Amino acid sequence: MGKYNKEEKSWMMYDWASSAYSIIITTAIFPIYFKSVADNAGVNQADSTAYLGYTISISTFILALLGPILGTLADYKGMKGKFFRFFFFMGTLSTAALLFVPSDNWLLLLIVYTLTSLGARGANVFYDAYIVDVTENDRMDDISAKGYALGYVGSVIPFVFCIAVIILSQMGLIPVSVTVASRIAFLITALWWFSFTIPMFKNVKQKYWVEREPRVIVNSIRRLGKTFKEIKKYRTIFLFLLSYFFYIDGVGTIISMSTAYGTDLGLGSTELIIALLAVQIVAAPFAMLFGKLANRFGARKMIFTGIIIYMIVCIYAMFLKTIVDFWVLAMLVATAQGGIQSLSRSYFAQMVPKEKVNEFFGFYNIFGRFASVSGPILVGLTTQLTSSSAFGVFSLVILFVIGFVVLLFVPNSSTASISSE
Repeated sequence: MGKYNKEEKSWMMYDWASSAYSIIITTAIFPIYFKSVADNAGVNQADSTAYLGYTISISTFILALLGPILGTLADYKGMKGKFFRFFFFMGTLSTAALLFVPSDNWLLLLIVYTLTSLGARGANVFYDAYIVDVTENDRMDDISAKGYALGYVGSVIPFVFCIAVIILSQMGLIPVSVTVASRIAFLITALWWFSFTIPMFKNVKQKYWVEREPRVIVNSIRRLGKTFKEIKKYRTIFLFLLSYFFYIDGVGTIISMSTAYGTDLGLGSTELIIALLAVQIVAAPFAMLFGKLANRFGARKMIFTGIIIYMIVCIYAMFLKTIVDFWVLAMLVATAQGGIQSLSRSYFAQMVPKEKVNEFFGFYNIFGRFASVSGPILVGLTTQLTSSSAFGVFSLVILFVIGFVVLLFVPNSSTASISSE
């Protein structure tokens, strides 16, 4: 990372740090561990799945509502770092606290998990907004893409180690139970996340702000209301967020429901974990490639490219019959997943007024979080109506088409003056 300055490197390392939480707690090990704890407590599988789903929805809803208000507050001088640290410590400490939750108390486990989710997602709101403080507009696409790439690589290392500990415990090769091995994975996650965030604390500072004033909470709410009233002034941002709402919904749904597709094809848990690891590994270089290509062709064109690849994924899902087909689908997803997410972040950061970046990333968070609702519903309803998960995945093409069409109305230059629109 020789060509990057200290602030850029430190910012990118947070993707490396926090990605361990995303794969170990959100995606892989914690859901399986929770299901076993609930099962031991006599909760049937359908109910435990529903309870986990409700918990995710509640934490998502809370943060989506708080995002713009917290973002507006964080625009004041010196406040961004305070909010980032608050949510970061909430996330890391509660992740470590999962280690001490009794193995028969599924309700307490969900409560602590809610705190981890609020912490992780809350910290990400302010982390994303920090991009304007660490680099210039013409470097944002590359920096954001490199961050995502580091995140994919950084997620693989602790994940492989945690899986190894669990498998060795299952085989009786180490003197701990699978339950204890899973708890060790939670501790590893917290330590990894904490350790690699230290450069962020030391080197990344808020450079753009609104001067502090009396009654900051009241005035923050007023500023937020003023932004809503002036939404026509920010037409470009609004159109992009509308497009983002639809296409990121499709992306998120494919990520969150990929294991269900694999299960329908008869893949076992080990095969699914291998496929998940492969996606993480392949996605890293492609995230960087998208960033490099964005420097040449523009972020907007590369986001269009990502949307088209996802459309192909949805269509290809109709012909999914074998494990080989699943792997082809997974690799297609891997080529676009990191790129479309990283460029969306940097493209949006280039649009917003720097002194209001936290407020606008609060809106970005709202659109991203609420978008995670309609996709799964669309897949679920289509699958039930057609009795085919392939048709369920295909239905997501609707979201990508809408996102594609709306993005056509966003001006080609993300750095165009917003105030003149």
